[in-house]
Amino acid sequence: MHDMYYLAIIWGGLFISYFLAGPTKLTPVLFFLAFGSLMVNLGILPHESTEFIRGFAEIGIILIMFALGFEEDTSAFVKGIKRSWGIALFGALAPFAAAYLIIMHYWGEPRLAIICGLAMTATAVSLTMVSLQSENLHKSGAATGIMTSAILDDIASLAAVAIIIPMATGDAEITLIGVSAILIKAVLFFCVITLLELIIFPHQSDLAIFRVYPFIRRFGMRGIIGASKGEHATLVVLLTALLISLLSFQFGFHPAVGAYMAGLIIKQEYFRFHPKSSIPVADSEDAGYVDTKRIIDNVAFSWIGPVFFVELGTKITFDMDVLVGVIPHIITLTLGILFAQIISASLAARYTGNFKWHESIMIGFGMLGRAELAFVVMDIGYVQNSVITTDAFYTLMATAFFLNVSVPVLIKWWKPYFAGEKHLVLSLGKKRLELSNSDS
Repeated sequence: MHDMYYLAIIWGGLFISYFLAGPTKLTPVLFFLAFGSLMVNLGILPHESTEFIRGFAEIGIILIMFALGFEEDTSAFVKGIKRSWGIALFGALAPFAAAYLIIMHYWGEPRLAIICGLAMTATAVSLTMVSLQSENLHKSGAATGIMTSAILDDIASLAAVAIIIPMATGDAEITLIGVSAILIKAVLFFCVITLLELIIFPHQSDLAIFRVYPFIRRFGMRGIIGASKGEHATLVVLLTALLISLLSFQFGFHPAVGAYMAGLIIKQEYFRFHPKSSIPVADSEDAGYVDTKRIIDNVAFSWIGPVFFVELGTKITFDMDVLVGVIPHIITLTLGILFAQIISASLAARYTGNFKWHESIMIGFGMLGRAELAFVVMDIGYVQNSVITTDAFYTLMATAFFLNVSVPVLIKWWKPYFAGEKHLVLSLGKKRLELSNSDS
């Protein structure tokens, strides 16, 4: 019964968080993280979450990422990847270098510095996307840039984990075969997603295979969703999201990446059950899509998905004696990562992705979060191999906490400039640089 008590406490915290988010005008995600941290440090929630709560939180992030992908346009996402390579590259190298140099300054241990740099590299895209969603900015070009660059960043980070961790711990030698295997798995995963998008899911397509074998159209996603007149549409799409999430996990990605891709390739047209696709679809025929989306959004953003962020907050536990001793380290590392991430991602977005300045700065803010991979690396380095010292561990944990808190705060602060409600002009000698949105 302890699991039920813990869930009741978490759901109570979610309600309080929503209540506090209204008058403060801050995103509820900030309160979710703070509530989880407060409860675990008061001893109300356990330091090690139970299997049930961890599983519930995992389902939550899968639902959140699927819901976000469900709203995204596939063509916009593909175009976003072409614009986001620089953000992923420079937005990862800069925080890695900043963390490495700062850790070397304080502790002077290369292996420790390498693992700490890796922990501070990957972006917690789920936190950013939910923060953008709460501000109704999740469909913006900046949001697409963040999501696509974060996925590329995730692939690179997974490769880095496989390469750097054995080097830092001394457990294995680095081989060309091992690195190549990681890259091949990444390519194969996206090939599978492309196959689902172009051939398996569509009920109609311009591909030659549909003209040669027209009976294939009967087995598309629309036929499955439309079974029993669409009464089980929500079950079908959630099952699809879960299966693709599990597939992404088998390929070495976080399940949330697969969930987002599943939402991306399930289209609104699959919910239209009219037998003649050439006939214009009335608004009433989109009722199945609207109803399914409403249900998914409710579970993703109201009562299941947010459990992930509360559980994430419980990772922040503090021993006051150790914490006080590393306050200078925390301040230096937090500020170093913050400035390195914002500047590198913003400049890359502007000059390699051709985003406007107000979008580039939002992308820089959105790349600040640190979550899943950071804690995985900390676990490997601190718990499993004792490469990370206790002082360094607390420094990383506190830094991750403050970076995560900064994401919704900075997005909330920048929103008026992003939307053109306020204007920010930077004077550079005789030149004036418009950083906010001047088109609105």
